[in-house]
This record gives sequence, structure tokens and C-alpha cells, in this order.
Amino acid sequence: MTSSSKLPDRSSRLDRIDRRILAALQRDATQPVTELAEQVGLSMTPCWRRIQRLEQQGFIKKRVAILDRTTLNAKVTVFIMIKTREHSIEWIDRFYQATRDMTEIVDIYRMSGEVDYLIRAFLPDIQAYDVLYKKIIGQLPVANITSMFAMEEIKSTSEVPLDFIPD
Repeated sequence: MTSSSKLPDRSSRLDRIDRRILAALQRDATQPVTELAEQVGLSMTPCWRRIQRLEQQGFIKKRVAILDRTTLNAKVTVFIMIKTREHSIEWIDRFYQATRDMTEIVDIYRMSGEVDYLIRAFLPDIQAYDVLYKKIIGQLPVANITSMFAMEEIKSTSEVPLDFIPD
């Protein structure tokens, strides 16, 4: 799967204020710049400029709303593990083409180890999973497909840890 997102400019350093801005935006990207500026100890204009710079440098990919899956009848989380017999660029491209428009699928990872691909999907029920399963096996030759259903969501966050940024 190719990504069209801009990679962060590694030559630019993130200082303490940049990190605070990123942390605050991860918690709530809808807060007014005036409130954000106050939280990080800046006036509004320098804070806004920093946000713009962080976006231009690729540290901020986009701002989104996190929706309530249960309210939207997507309460079942399923993890789908796929093993393939074929390991080629053509198969990866075919896999991407087949799965990119399946809106139930929210994450896809190409893995090392026993499983080639790990998919996370949100669905209303087991019957909807069966429909997704049939779509996948109908479009892709797979050696094995195994699924696990989450019984309880203990932790789920969209926040990226900021502890690993070099000083």
C-alpha cells in the first residue's frame, strides 16, 4: 500500500512547545487556537504559525473527528489474519485494489512472521463479517484466513506517543 502523505522533515527539531502543541491537538483538535496557545504558553499568532509549520513539515497529517462506533452500529471489532501463497508486488497491488474500497476495513498491516496481513474491521454483527469474508476470498487467492473477534476493548487511542522524538 503506497502512502501519499508527506514524510516529516527530519532535519527540523521539535522543541518542548511543539511537543505540547502536538499532545494537545491529539487530545482535541477542535479547541480554539487561543485556548491552545494559552495551554502551551504562547500568544495566538506564534502558536498558529507553529501549527502551520507542523502541518507543512508533515508532523500533522490531518485533523479528524473520532466517531462513536457503537452509536453508528459498528460495534463488532474483528481482526482478520491472512496468509498467502504468493509473495509478489503484483499480489500486494491486487490485495490493495481489492481491499481499499471495503469501508468495513479500517486498518491493514503487512506483517512479518506466520501471518502475512493483519486487518482490523468494524462491523455491526457476525453476519456482516460473513459478507466481508466472502468479499475477501472472492477477490483474492489466500492460503489461509483466520479471524478473531474482540470481546472487550480495553484500550484504543489515536494518540501517537511523543516520548520517542530525539532531542
